[in-house]
Amino acid sequence: MLLHGGDREEARNRFAALWSEIGAGGAALHRCTLARYLADVQDDPGDALAWDLRALAAADAGRADRAAPGAGQALRALYPSLHLDLALGYLRLHHPEAARLHLGRARGALDGLGGDDGHARRIRTGIDELARRLEADPG
Repeated sequence: MLLHGGDREEARNRFAALWSEIGAGGAALHRCTLARYLADVQDDPGDALAWDLRALAAADAGRADRAAPGAGQALRALYPSLHLDLALGYLRLHHPEAARLHLGRARGALDGLGGDDGHARRIRTGIDELARRLEADPG
């Protein structure tokens, strides 16, 4: 609510407190989700990218964890948006090749989205829009 209400600083503080609470031993899905929120509340693009990378690392760890099979499918569904966020982050930091790499990975993970609901359409649209931006500016 704080984030959506515009209080990014307080949201950042509370998310950071939750991150400290769940720690490295927390469930991968929780770490991934929380890291994504932490990325969203960062003012510095480099800090946002670092949190997006933590989210990806948590997702990768969770998919490799055979003890939590139910989380694997939920994490698989996050990969297109995880990689899209990383591509956007790298583009903001003027690293178009890294952006293209993650854009390709986002496209490659689209089957994890499942259906064609509003979320899936937003992710596909975001991928298409970023692809057009990268084509227009080969940088």
